Amino acid sequence: MSLLRRQFLSLFASTSTLAMRTAQADSPPPAMPHVPWSRQAAIYELNVRQHTADGTLKAAAADLPRLKGMGVDIVWLMPIQPIGVVNRKGTLGSYYSIRDYVAVNPEFGTLADARAFVQAAHAQGMRVILDWVANHTAFDHPWTRDHKDWYKLDAHGEIFPVTFNAGSPNEEHWSDVTALNYDAPALRDAMIAAMQFWLRETDLDGFRCDVASLVPTPFWERARRELDAVKPMFMLAESDAVDLHRSAFDMTYSWDLARLFHEIGQGKAGAAELRAWAAKEPHGFPPSAYRMRFTTNHDFNSWNGTDAELYGDNYLPLAVLTFTLPGMPLIYGGQEARLTKRLEFFEKDAVDWKTRELQPFYTRLLALKHAHPALANGQYGGAMTMLDVGNERLFAFRRALGADSVSVVVNVTASEQALRLGADDRKLPAHGWLVEPA
Repeated sequence: MSLLRRQFLSLFASTSTLAMRTAQADSPPPAMPHVPWSRQAAIYELNVRQHTADGTLKAAAADLPRLKGMGVDIVWLMPIQPIGVVNRKGTLGSYYSIRDYVAVNPEFGTLADARAFVQAAHAQGMRVILDWVANHTAFDHPWTRDHKDWYKLDAHGEIFPVTFNAGSPNEEHWSDVTALNYDAPALRDAMIAAMQFWLRETDLDGFRCDVASLVPTPFWERARRELDAVKPMFMLAESDAVDLHRSAFDMTYSWDLARLFHEIGQGKAGAAELRAWAAKEPHGFPPSAYRMRFTTNHDFNSWNGTDAELYGDNYLPLAVLTFTLPGMPLIYGGQEARLTKRLEFFEKDAVDWKTRELQPFYTRLLALKHAHPALANGQYGGAMTMLDVGNERLFAFRRALGADSVSVVVNVTASEQALRLGADDRKLPAHGWLVEPA
C-alpha cells in the first residue's frame, strides 16, 4: 500500500498467502502478450516531491538524461494529483490521498509540466507510467459531496476512513482517505474516464495501480480494454493476486521474494532458502507474468528502513538478484546515491545527491539486463536452472535462451566461499557475486 504500512511484513506475508491459495485453487491464466518495449525493460520509481530540491516535475524532467544514461527504460511517477486537505497527514499530506483525479498538485507544477515531462522522457526513448489510486479518495474529493453513493458508507450512511480488521485489536484506519464502492456502475465509468484523460492529455504509457486487489478484478479488466483502445498500455499492480494477470495487468509485486530478502538481511535465511524459493517459482503464476523484483520502494524506505537497515552487507548481492532472476527489476529513486535515510512521507525531504556512489553499479546491471536475451522479462526470457558449484552456502543459477546464457552466483554469507564453475575453481568474497555470460 502506498500509505502508512506499520505492519508491513505481516501484511505482505498474508497477501502472498492469499495469492498462493488463489493459484492452487484456479488454473493459471492464459499467456498475456506485452508491449514490445517492456520485454527487456527495467523500471525506476520517481518520487517527485523528494527527487530534487525543488520537488517539481520541471526539476525532475531535467534529470531524465541522466536516467537514460544509466539505462532506465520505464519511469514510474508516484501520484502527482492534488492532495486532500481534510484529515491531511503531516504538512504536505500523502500522495495517495487524491482530491482531484484530473489535475496536477500545484506543489509539483501544472498539467503542461506533466505533459512536458512525458514528452521529454519519450524524446530520451523512455516510457512513463503514473501511480493510480482507484480504491479511495481524499475526504474532500468532490465525489464525496456530489456522488456519495460511490463510497462505502457506515451504519449512519456516512463516509468513513478506510478501515482494516474492524472490531479486532489490530483495527487500523487510514484516516486521510475514504473507500470507493465499485458496486456503483457510474463510478466505474468515471474512474476509467479519468484514466483516459491522462492518456489523451499527456500521452502516458501506463499505470501503476495502488492496492489493486482491493478493487474488483472485473473493473481492472474492463479498464485495460478501454485504455488499450486509446493506446497500448503497460500496467503494474500493487498486488500478487494471480487472477490480475488474466487480462488486466502485465506485472505484479513479488512480495514473496522481498520477504525472503528481508530474512536474509536479518541473518534468518540464506542460499538454502533461495533455492527453496526458486524450486517453487513461478509460484502458480503463468510464465507470461512479469513479476517486479526489488529491494526497496517508497513504502519500504519510509516505513521499514533503508537498504542498510534492511539488508546490511547483503544489499548489493540481493540487488544483483533483482536484475538476474526472472522478472523486471525496480530501482527506487535515490538508491543510486546509496539512499541512507528514510525519506519523510508527508514532508519535504529531498534525496541527497552529493554522491552517486552506486550509479556505476546500477548502470552495469541495466546494461547486463539489456544485453542478454536470456534476462528478458516474462515469456521472453530464459528459464532459471540451478547450478551445482560444490558449495551449498552459495546460491547459483543459470538463465539461458538459445545461444545466450548468463550464470549467476551470490554469496550472502559473511565469509569467503570456494566454488567450482565449469572447470574452474574460484573464490567468492563475503557478500560477493559473480555474473558470467556464456
